[in-house]
Amino acid sequence: MTLSARHLAMAGLVLGTLAWSGNALIARASAGILPPVGLSFWRWTTALALLLPFTALGLWRHRQVLLQHRWQVLVLAALSISTYNTLLYLAAQSTTAINITLVNTGLPVAAFIWSLIILREWPTRATLAGAMLSFAGLLLILMRGEPQTVLALEFNPGDLIMVIAVLAWGLYSVLLRRWTLPVPGLVQLAAMLLCGIPLLFPFYLWELSHTGPIALTLHAAGAIAYTAVMASLVAYLAWNNGVKVLGPGTASLFSYLMPVFTALLGVLLLGEVLHWYHLVGGMLTFLGLLLATWETRKR
Repeated sequence: MTLSARHLAMAGLVLGTLAWSGNALIARASAGILPPVGLSFWRWTTALALLLPFTALGLWRHRQVLLQHRWQVLVLAALSISTYNTLLYLAAQSTTAINITLVNTGLPVAAFIWSLIILREWPTRATLAGAMLSFAGLLLILMRGEPQTVLALEFNPGDLIMVIAVLAWGLYSVLLRRWTLPVPGLVQLAAMLLCGIPLLFPFYLWELSHTGPIALTLHAAGAIAYTAVMASLVAYLAWNNGVKVLGPGTASLFSYLMPVFTALLGVLLLGEVLHWYHLVGGMLTFLGLLLATWETRKR
């Protein structure tokens, strides 16, 4: 494994986390406007429509390998395409943004636990130290520099939905490392979409019967377009590559960048004020990631 491959994987994880931060903002802004399953279904359907022209030939060429590993592809698709983001959109209907961010910080823990159970891998000292430093920076941002803020938080059923989503994503990340498929990344993603969208379809029909179709507004079109391109194609390809190169435990630590990027996007797009705890917390988070990946970069 070359040095450039590791650097590319880390850069991709940063880009993917940035894309998912925008996805979190859209989920919050769309709560009560776009139904969660409908947003997820059309997001992935649009992504598949964009991806198929570039992967149809590859899917045909690798059809025997994909059929041989069909159950692995189906499980990966169910955990990621069908479950995680749909549950995140569903949670955004009934819980706050800060609660979603707090629960999402459990991703590295979930990845470490699943790695221990499935891969028999223990995190290194550098990884644990980096995780603690990144978590400290994250808490500083979430508390807004005031520790009593955490004590005032209230949790509701939407937070339990996010816990299930985080457990599903942690398992997906570990199984992605465990089941390394001998096909190109774009082809694997297309195969997962072909499996994951039909699994979503019955739930979409049920939601459709209760809420009606999505209104064709500029807001809806923009939300679906962004989530299909950035939060789906770009972020998933970056994440899958990061997991394969760095491992699920280290890759999951990059999720700590989400509140940092969310705060920055809030400043740039929503006119929010940048405070000292954003800067200090973001610096601690980045330093923690550098420490967590130090041993990987030395190899």
